[in-house]
Amino acid sequence: MKVFKFGGASVSSAEGVRNLAEVVKRYNQNLVIVVSAMGKTTNALEVVLAKYLEKDNSYTQNLDQLRNYHVNILSNLFQSNIEEQTQKIDLLFGEIENFIKSNKNTDYNYCYDQIVSYGELISTTIVSEYLNSVEIKNRWIDIRTCVKSDATYREGNIDYKRSDELSKATFSFTNNRIYLTQGFIAGTLFGTTTTLGREGSDYTAAIMANLLNAEDVTIWKDVEGVLNADPKIFKNTCKLDFVSYKEAIELSYCGAQIIHPKTIKPLQNKRIPLYVKSFLRSEADGTKILDSNESHQYPPILILRRNQRLISLTPRDFSFVIEDCLSQIFALLYKHRVKVNMIQTSAISFSFCVDEEKHFLPAAIDDLQKDFEVLYNEDAEMLTVRHYTEEVIKEQTSDRKIYVKQETRSTVRIVMKRSEQ
Repeated sequence: MKVFKFGGASVSSAEGVRNLAEVVKRYNQNLVIVVSAMGKTTNALEVVLAKYLEKDNSYTQNLDQLRNYHVNILSNLFQSNIEEQTQKIDLLFGEIENFIKSNKNTDYNYCYDQIVSYGELISTTIVSEYLNSVEIKNRWIDIRTCVKSDATYREGNIDYKRSDELSKATFSFTNNRIYLTQGFIAGTLFGTTTTLGREGSDYTAAIMANLLNAEDVTIWKDVEGVLNADPKIFKNTCKLDFVSYKEAIELSYCGAQIIHPKTIKPLQNKRIPLYVKSFLRSEADGTKILDSNESHQYPPILILRRNQRLISLTPRDFSFVIEDCLSQIFALLYKHRVKVNMIQTSAISFSFCVDEEKHFLPAAIDDLQKDFEVLYNEDAEMLTVRHYTEEVIKEQTSDRKIYVKQETRSTVRIVMKRSEQ
């Protein structure tokens, strides 16, 4: 049994959905297919959420635009029964509106999961119906019924024991060879929806592979595999044919967008290989990620995180930054769910770099200001270079103002800003 994951770019159009079908046709094995929301649907639903919470009723226009986008894909996929297919989509959009009209809980994280999760429910409904229409028989599964998490909204923690029982019963492969389900979302035991973190569909695929003891997982993307850098940012990129689990964890932790940070652990626990391949060239080898203790020669791998904020804390009484002080800082950051990308300490100051974020970070800073002098640099970038050379570092920082630089034998991390800014 194999697990396939198709991201939003691969199903952003009718042509993309047809291409997905062509990829699936090439495989005769039992399959679990995990699909993300179509195109930029997640972003669009985040706008709907923001307007709803701001009591801006123009969110209905955004929903109409999003509905039209999906109906247009339907119209290009189906030659007949378009009205029947549209009704299925309209039911899901109706559920979004019903939630907005009846909901009394205005907690951002809770509302996020109840609204934004519909991107995956809509996309998988369309893809499943299309596959059935071209004789690729599949069973649509609501993943919330079998992958269970706690109620940590936007960052659900998986209940593996309960999920294992439910998933094995649901994905039995007795009467079905292909199952199609959603990435990114899960359900609580109380019936509410949770999400697993932005870009969490990779994680869903890894969870399913772990629970169902898959032979391997393939993530189908719009690139030929794992590259040594983002070709939209850096020149002269190259594909990595092989990446170890350890290296993949390092890359995802540093901010590489190709793989969700939590993806590797469920696979590593059962030594399940992961492939990253192009849905545009499905016959190409792509990148293989698997457990390996062998040393491997990698080229310099560059990861750039934009929209960073470098925050520096100094105790108001100028006391030393020691264990008690550090534990207080980390407790506050954990309380506010602020994820730290890099830290730097000195005798009387503590600096850390985080993603710019408007829902958790402001409250964390307010709390920190009670005991610390807080200074920060906005609009920064964090560059990580694995397996670096001095030439690469010089090339990437020549026109930057460097705030922090950390260096080990294999990794350089630099917080910097463009000189003209």
